[in-house]
Amino acid sequence: MKTITVKNKRKISIGQPIIYLILSLWAVTTIYPIVWVVINSFKDRRYILKNSFSLPIGEVFTLSNYELAFRRVNILNAYKNSLVISTTVAVTVIIFAGLASYVLVRYEFRLKKLLYGLVIAGMMFPVYSTIIPVFRMEHSWGIVNTDKLYLSLLSCALPQIAGNLSFAIVVLMGYIKSLPIELEEAAYMEGCNIFQIFFRVIVPLTKPSFATVAIFSFLWSYNDLFTQMFFLRTKTQWTITNLLNQLTSQEGTNYGLMASAVTLVIIPILILYIFLQKYIIKGMTAGAVKG
Repeated sequence: MKTITVKNKRKISIGQPIIYLILSLWAVTTIYPIVWVVINSFKDRRYILKNSFSLPIGEVFTLSNYELAFRRVNILNAYKNSLVISTTVAVTVIIFAGLASYVLVRYEFRLKKLLYGLVIAGMMFPVYSTIIPVFRMEHSWGIVNTDKLYLSLLSCALPQIAGNLSFAIVVLMGYIKSLPIELEEAAYMEGCNIFQIFFRVIVPLTKPSFATVAIFSFLWSYNDLFTQMFFLRTKTQWTITNLLNQLTSQEGTNYGLMASAVTLVIIPILILYIFLQKYIIKGMTAGAVKG
């Protein structure tokens, strides 16, 4: 038995560096394109064409790409529109998905299996297959192609909310199932109703899972150019990804300007992920293993 234990330890000690090496190589291939874009955003176009892998040092360094980007388009207004839409989507999804997942886990009722099947089926339909009927429905409500900014932003947020609900419900159900029901029973004995149990017991215990759902919903909404192009038609309504698409179509050969625009788009995503990455990992893995 001792020999087997020693062999297993040797296998683990040899295998771990290999795993770390593979993960490091994968991280480099993933991170380097982002670094390359940021580096080239501080170069003039002629230096990018000459040597795109050199560092922006000395006369190569310039801020003209960012100055041109801010001068050509209203980036701050686009940031505001993106944040309004993505925050609305994230908050609405965690509220509705949280309540729905709690009911599906803890309550027994007729057609429960059918309802759960519809939730799973909702993950199988891409947004491209439903965008036309959704657009016609919202047009009949009078919230599409309107001069009212927040109605237009709402028309873009609604299909994104619907598209994220199924994923959010599945993730939250997996976490809530791992919680001991005795805590809810104790709260019920103390006189709490269903909403008090949910917001005072379930939500605090499922913070990592709710954070994961909020982050993914925010990022998917932020990056969803297809829906935004469909529902946001005027420049005052454009989001940051709309502006990037517009700059790309107008300045397709100005690689410095394109690099600066891409950098401006990914900055909020990088900040969000750097500070909340532990919640993403914890929320996706918690509840997956019992015991």
